[in-house]
Amino acid sequence: MASIVLKRTQQKMPVVGFGLWKVTKSTCADTVYNAIKAGYRLLDGAGDYGNEKEAGEGVRRAIADGLVKREDLFITSKLWNTFHAHDHVKQITKMQLGLWGIDYFDLFLVHFPIALKYVDPSHRYPPEWFGDDGKVYTQNTPMHETWGAMEELVDEKLAKNIGLSNCQGSLILDVLRYAKYEPQVLQVELHPYLTQEALVKLCKTFSIAVTAYSSFGPQSYVELGVDKGTPSLLKHNVTSAVAKNHGKTEAQVLLRWATQRGIAVIPKSNDLGRLSANLDCNSFDLSETELAALSALNINLRLNDPADIDGRLAIFA
Repeated sequence: MASIVLKRTQQKMPVVGFGLWKVTKSTCADTVYNAIKAGYRLLDGAGDYGNEKEAGEGVRRAIADGLVKREDLFITSKLWNTFHAHDHVKQITKMQLGLWGIDYFDLFLVHFPIALKYVDPSHRYPPEWFGDDGKVYTQNTPMHETWGAMEELVDEKLAKNIGLSNCQGSLILDVLRYAKYEPQVLQVELHPYLTQEALVKLCKTFSIAVTAYSSFGPQSYVELGVDKGTPSLLKHNVTSAVAKNHGKTEAQVLLRWATQRGIAVIPKSNDLGRLSANLDCNSFDLSETELAALSALNINLRLNDPADIDGRLAIFA
């Protein structure tokens, strides 16, 4: 399986993983089990997804059935915004590990560079974006405090690798100035409608691996009603023409557009056929002309923007 070697630890991170965002609790254990059975070895979760316990059940069953050993898997999770304070980072990480039923995360990311008011997990978990009254409450916790606590997770072997998500260049450079352990991975929204070429170039300069989420663009956001009325990349004539050229699906083309340039992807599907097809996205190469044609679709369309929730959270301004 194609992988990216992470700089500090030299651990191999699979280029194609299985994303757990929006995987429902009722189906999550079976979905994770089937993904592992199909050949997936990277599982990308988060506290905010609300399905870590169920994902862990799928992992335990796969291990019990002899499909994999724990060390064969690369499990990613993320620190939610309400747990940025130093003393909360370790507390919630241990709780999340408990939900998964594992001893360590292969990768633990700061989900957003946004600190929100602490919500005790016994009161509400996952806490999401809002207080009990439906309002957003920010908290003045600087990133250097959060990152220092993330580094302690490495020292205590709770996380092998740590990284960032939804961060732009200036904040990445700031973290690099004081980091004892540099971010190993940056996970961001990235697809032909949002190519983020300068950000990808910066990460390559500092040997920070990039993982793309929402590889299919608006598709993931239609059911949420926040696709911003943009035509589907899966039905775009450019994507369809490239897919026809190679005898592949449009989804495979969109994933290959990223992986061929050394960017990891974490697609999700509940359909076993598509699940296997997505994993097989590295079985062909796009021409430079095809890569350029897909990149030319860029319109800087950002579908996951916290500014849409509250103007004070405009981290991409």
